[in-house]
Amino acid sequence: MFKMKKVLNDNIEKLLYSLEKSNIEEIMNILGSKKEIAKRNFIAGIFRGIGIGIGVTIITAVIIYFLQKLVRLNLPIIGKYIYDIVEIVEGLNK
Repeated sequence: MFKMKKVLNDNIEKLLYSLEKSNIEEIMNILGSKKEIAKRNFIAGIFRGIGIGIGVTIITAVIIYFLQKLVRLNLPIIGKYIYDIVEIVEGLNK
């Protein structure tokens, strides 16, 4: 019985040490505050929006670049449609 208590106490001490080391108390305080949660979610939303905007801009630029390359190849059927698309997109930027 004594040996079992000793093992249990050792395991509890290890668990407490791990919790102290991982700052679980600080995390629980942050999660408990509604203002802190709202502030973090607001900031995260702003950065997600900025990231999406930048990502869409880069992907669109790459697609337009390759479409312009396809127009320069003078493909008989596809070339006219791609040329029209590129003209529309460039017209929107002006």
